[in-house]
Amino acid sequence: MRIAIIGTGFVADYYIKTLPLHPELELLGVFDRNEARKAQFAAHHKITGQYPSLEALLADDRLQLVLNLTDPRSHYEVSRLCLMAGKHVYSEKPIAMEIAQAKELIELAETKNLLIVSAPCSVLGEAAQTFWKALREGFIGKPRLVYAEMDEGMVFKMPFREWSSEAGAPWPYKDEFEIGTTLEHAGYVLTWLPAFFGPAASVFGFATNLFPDKVPGEELDMLSPDFGVAVIRFHSGVIARLTNSLIAPHNHSLKVYGDEGALTCDDTWFYGAPVYTRKSVKIRRKSVQLPWKVHYPAVKKAPKFDYRGVQQMDFARGPAELADSIRENRPCRLSPRYCLHVNELVLAVNNAGENGMAYQMTTTFDLPEPMPWAR
Repeated sequence: MRIAIIGTGFVADYYIKTLPLHPELELLGVFDRNEARKAQFAAHHKITGQYPSLEALLADDRLQLVLNLTDPRSHYEVSRLCLMAGKHVYSEKPIAMEIAQAKELIELAETKNLLIVSAPCSVLGEAAQTFWKALREGFIGKPRLVYAEMDEGMVFKMPFREWSSEAGAPWPYKDEFEIGTTLEHAGYVLTWLPAFFGPAASVFGFATNLFPDKVPGEELDMLSPDFGVAVIRFHSGVIARLTNSLIAPHNHSLKVYGDEGALTCDDTWFYGAPVYTRKSVKIRRKSVQLPWKVHYPAVKKAPKFDYRGVQQMDFARGPAELADSIRENRPCRLSPRYCLHVNELVLAVNNAGENGMAYQMTTTFDLPEPMPWAR
């Protein structure tokens, strides 16, 4: 499938560095409204195709799939233009900043017989697929309770102005702090849970901003939560507690407790993260978990990634899955309705506010299939 990238900022390096893992994806070119950034990115990665304008990219009849790697507030409009031009879309998270806009994009794609799906593709990774296999095999019995953590530490106290991608794009700290940690990061684990447990029924959340002055001397255009916590009830009966912050120390762990034990993963951002189990046993009148953990066999060894970053993920695996589903005429594992459901979950947590909010989910999806090498 012939693809193009719109947006050559910080995250684009992760996609271009993992693109060689998927030779079925042919990069035709890149575009960025910042001409200097586009040229620098193309030169660093030896990309010969550079579109002079968005209109030129959309008019390219060879182009089938667009990777929308623009800033989150541009996702809706850029994706809408791509769909109107007859292109499939793989969007960075979220699909849109408002659920009504996200639904509009999904429905537009359906009317045009196109696909629009979104990052993150962490559920397609070896760690998530191993975790899912252990659940399907009933290794911990019936799952009941989930503790999901997505804490980043006090990034705003780190030298974030000095951070840059391999190609030289500065870390977009203003966007990151304005959009907020929930919209930026919660999806990395929230793409796992609906695949494992099915659609969510409701969310009860709380969100606030504890450090409004994250960039001394610069005014942020909007204040988004830097702490959020939510209880998610799934139709299957599973209850999940998600904690998301820019306050607590770095923690991307996931724990699922079942009738017969617990399943854990220390970092949902690492495709190669090990999965562990702890069995529950009865000792006299008490039910306790054994003190030692057992490494659950990985379904597949994760590849090594040739890039710098706190996450170790195959970013191009999402676009490749979209392309494979079209070629094989099967449902995409990151289906549009699945991605829409994740988008709604993230927005429900982000928008909960300081008084707390009970939110009834309005979207659903058909359950995805595991990766063929993880069945």
